[in-house]
Amino acid sequence: QVRLEESGGGSVQPGGSLRLSCAGSGIALQLPAMGWFRRAPGKKRERVALIDTRGDTIYADDVKGRFTITHDNARNTIHLQMDNLRPEDSAMYYCAAIGLDWRGGLPTDGDFGYWGQGTQVTVSS
Repeated sequence: QVRLEESGGGSVQPGGSLRLSCAGSGIALQLPAMGWFRRAPGKKRERVALIDTRGDTIYADDVKGRFTITHDNARNTIHLQMDNLRPEDSAMYYCAAIGLDWRGGLPTDGDFGYWGQGTQVTVSS
């Protein structure tokens, strides 16, 4: 069974940086697409960034220019470099992967069939 495990979360001051990683295991095939989501208390889950096997990316408007998603297709691994962090970036960050039954096209949140347990990011002074 596919497992996703996040790492790299922590506590930083505003303007600081963190690098999140997500390693997929339990599957021999490349996952079609992977991404990062986040959820803060009192807010709904939001998509942060995603990347497919070609390297095409999509970012949330409020992280463009500050966050960068990268991947290693051979290892079903993705990273999220987060720079210039703001207090409003504080959230639990989740790694997710498109299910193998995905038919293609722009994915919806429901198309992400695999999820990690999350890693906490806290930005405060």
